[in-house]
Amino acid sequence: MRHLMLTETFKLFKQKKTYYALAAIFLIEIIILFSAFSQGQNVLDILLDNLQQSFHFEGNLLNGNLLSYLILNTLWFHLPLILIIIISGTLTSEYKERTILSIMLQPVSKTKFILTKYVVAIVFTILIVLFLAVTTFMLSYSIFGKGDLIVYLDTLNFFESSEAFSRLKWAFATGAISMVFFSVISLTFAIIFEEATTTWIVSAFFLILSNLLLKVDFGNYFLDTWLYVKLNDTWQYLFYYNIPWNQVYMNTSILILYTLVTIFIGTIIFTKKDVA
Repeated sequence: MRHLMLTETFKLFKQKKTYYALAAIFLIEIIILFSAFSQGQNVLDILLDNLQQSFHFEGNLLNGNLLSYLILNTLWFHLPLILIIIISGTLTSEYKERTILSIMLQPVSKTKFILTKYVVAIVFTILIVLFLAVTTFMLSYSIFGKGDLIVYLDTLNFFESSEAFSRLKWAFATGAISMVFFSVISLTFAIIFEEATTTWIVSAFFLILSNLLLKVDFGNYFLDTWLYVKLNDTWQYLFYYNIPWNQVYMNTSILILYTLVTIFIGTIIFTKKDVA
């Protein structure tokens, strides 16, 4: 198992598209920061003109905390899309190049092989989110500095700089679980469809559908509480004035359960498939 993990990790970081993905994430961050630098202050002045006459805000509201929050909101669609391509490609490329046949001819358990794929996918996803968090904080704070964070969720919420940073860190950590779920889903689709383009299309459709259904009120307690699409923006709860920690813990636990079930189903399908 250890040898398989080292091999899969080596293959993942050897392929060029892994580094293209990192470059794409970094470039999106740069574009967001540049847009904020050139237009952000004017937008804030218009939105908060009346409030600034009644309240005192510490520092510039167009600051690193606000930009980190904006990057969070922007990348939670782009990031899983990038991850889908990278993660699913670790298996679809094996099918395309027929290397999976030579691997299966070795004394390698199919269960261990596919579980290794899942483990490496999860670790890689967490590292990507960590990369996003570190670069976001470094770029945002170095360019825009620190200050109070203003967030609109049902109402305007204001957080001091130190508290904002703490909430942003927890948001990245919570969001990583959602990113892991999409990575695992894409790898499972790769097991089912084998071909890269089909896998990408189905995975992208799954992601788009998830985002479309996120804001739908089903009017049913079970669906609104347990359906996976309602769990993918749990990180937003970190920016309510009073954080509903019970809801955060429950949503996170349910999403982890969905992830484990998906891994179990994918493993069963793979072990029963004839890869020859």
